[in-house]
Amino acid sequence: MTDPTYTSRLPGFHRLSIDDRLEQVSRVSGIAVDELASLGQGTPLPRLAEFIENVVARFDLPLGIATNFQVDGKDVLIPMATEETSVVAAASNAARLVRIGGGFETQILEDRVIGQIEVLRVPDVESAHAALEAARDDLVALANTAQPSLVPFGGGCREMEIRWLADNGYGNVLVVHLLVDCKDAMGANSVNAMCELLAPRLAELTGGQPGLRILSNLADRRRVEATATVPIEVLGFRDWGGTEVRDMIVAASRFAERDPYRATTHNKGIMNGVDPLMIATGNDWRAMEAGCHAFAARSGKYSPLATWWKDEQGNLSGRIELPFQLGTVGGVTRLHPVAAASIRILAVTRAQELARITAAVGLGQNLAALKALGTEGINRGHMRLHQRNIELAAQRSDG
Repeated sequence: MTDPTYTSRLPGFHRLSIDDRLEQVSRVSGIAVDELASLGQGTPLPRLAEFIENVVARFDLPLGIATNFQVDGKDVLIPMATEETSVVAAASNAARLVRIGGGFETQILEDRVIGQIEVLRVPDVESAHAALEAARDDLVALANTAQPSLVPFGGGCREMEIRWLADNGYGNVLVVHLLVDCKDAMGANSVNAMCELLAPRLAELTGGQPGLRILSNLADRRRVEATATVPIEVLGFRDWGGTEVRDMIVAASRFAERDPYRATTHNKGIMNGVDPLMIATGNDWRAMEAGCHAFAARSGKYSPLATWWKDEQGNLSGRIELPFQLGTVGGVTRLHPVAAASIRILAVTRAQELARITAAVGLGQNLAALKALGTEGINRGHMRLHQRNIELAAQRSDG
């Protein structure tokens, strides 16, 4: 049973032994210590062989817990699977600062997965468009027969959009977008099934030939926002005052807004937090990466996913907007024992809940990176932790 005094604020967590950390995570998550400890023994190879082909071994990643996160008034521990030194510590420290300002606030801006159906060599654009418009309701209904299990849960294909591309050597090219509510699934399998089913019918209606039919990883119709405020009085750091740190972070944000070279590294830092959470929960982190970077370039210029500014009270405020392709059902989220345990540690059941937390983690990771860059530089804190890896490598070489 979860501790009713559940809090993600666990001072000194990083100084505890692994056994003591497991005890604390068990207390607040309600997962038995023995079950948590068993995760560290690795997933049996026969189980892993069910996920991919030609399995010969496992590749282990450390699973850490980021503390201090408060998202929409709810405390949450963040499981993060990564080999990157200092990521978990940085996320925890940033979350501590944001917590003082009231925690992360989030909202779902839109929640539709896009499926694309390409039709080639359409002979007459105007008549094809008219035929599709006339059959719109029937086409949406047909799409839903491909995944009838979605409809009883309130999901399914909701809309159809018609797009035309310039002649690419295959005559007039039509692209139909299916906008699908996939509920708590990432949605790839459901949307792909709908696209496969509709492709022949679209070709028949337009007189064209079926082309590609698959979901798009540019999930700009499935977006989440997170915001945060950090009081200026807690931003002070060593010899830097709060005002100075705030202004450095704002200046770093402006740099990313003006320069795509900086924006790329700015966004990579955000993904330092997003990817480990996706991996820990068994989600497709490559889809998130592709979608986020494409989203950052949707205006024609590559831009930062998160920005920071000085608010009217003089405090530091930030906002992030991410497209999200993730789920809490399907894939290996329930099959992989570590992924299943991570979902339980997060105490989420809905994809939107996980999306909200993911945006908060991305914004927190960005805050930590900009604070470090603007003050001591990224290497001091990172290399202090990385030194352990260097020492271990030297010991292995000597051994």
